[in-house]
Amino acid sequence: MGNSAQVAPLLVRKQSGIFSGLPVWQGAALLLLLVWLYADIVARLSTQWINDKNFQHGIFVPAFAAFVIWKNWKTLRSMQLNPSWTGLPLIAGGLLLLMLGTFGAELFLARVSLLLLLAGLIILFHGWPLFRAVLFPWAFLILMIPIPVIVLQKVTFPLQLLASKLASTVLPWLGVVVHREGNVIELATMKLEVVAACSGIRSLLSLLTLAIIYGYLMEDRVWVRVVLAIAAVPIAVVANSFRIVGTGLLIQYWDPDKAEGFFHLFEGWLIFVVSLILLFATHSLINRIWKKPGQAVRHA
Repeated sequence: MGNSAQVAPLLVRKQSGIFSGLPVWQGAALLLLLVWLYADIVARLSTQWINDKNFQHGIFVPAFAAFVIWKNWKTLRSMQLNPSWTGLPLIAGGLLLLMLGTFGAELFLARVSLLLLLAGLIILFHGWPLFRAVLFPWAFLILMIPIPVIVLQKVTFPLQLLASKLASTVLPWLGVVVHREGNVIELATMKLEVVAACSGIRSLLSLLTLAIIYGYLMEDRVWVRVVLAIAAVPIAVVANSFRIVGTGLLIQYWDPDKAEGFFHLFEGWLIFVVSLILLFATHSLINRIWKKPGQAVRHA
């Protein structure tokens, strides 16, 4: 017998379940510990999804991630387990972020710690192959976490300025004389201020989420999925600018009071529908230029 030694794998038996290799009572205890640690965090996150209009799309994110896992459940269950101790640093990092977020009153860190902890647990009990298999739904979950306020403010104001600039450029083409100062557009009858709520961040995040979902369901090519997700950003920005243009036209040619209330809300829904149509059109254009492999070419 040689002098070389081999390191035994973390687990040697293939078992089913979330915490494979653990007795049932230990797995249940670990699950209860996770619920105890994150119950308040998840509850407050759910409340923000309901009450914060900028992040109401978040409620659909875990649902779609669960759908992706359910769709691939047979494949995932058939994968050979290859547990790895390298999941422990991720678990430790997740718990560290949880403590920093909890004691530092930083919700974003506490919420991100849940994703890091989930990654560590998957790798520890199931291995890297399975984690790579669920990488997409795991990464998609980041969209359910609201952006920190300080970051949101730094993103929102440039979007306000960009929307104001685009709208003040288009309105004169339609016969509306305007003068812009920052995010305030002066019309002949009144001033139109592009406030934070009109920055387009809400429609941008919602459209980005829908673009990723649409790409996964309707497209097999990864590069096309990426292009669709990237295209959602300029589409949302331009569409929001045209919403401001529509508001300016209402003020100029109809009634300034129509720029608020029902018509303002209706404009938002209409522009979002237009954004979806532009996203579908982008996908259609890509399919016309770059046909899918194996797609038959029809001849007249």
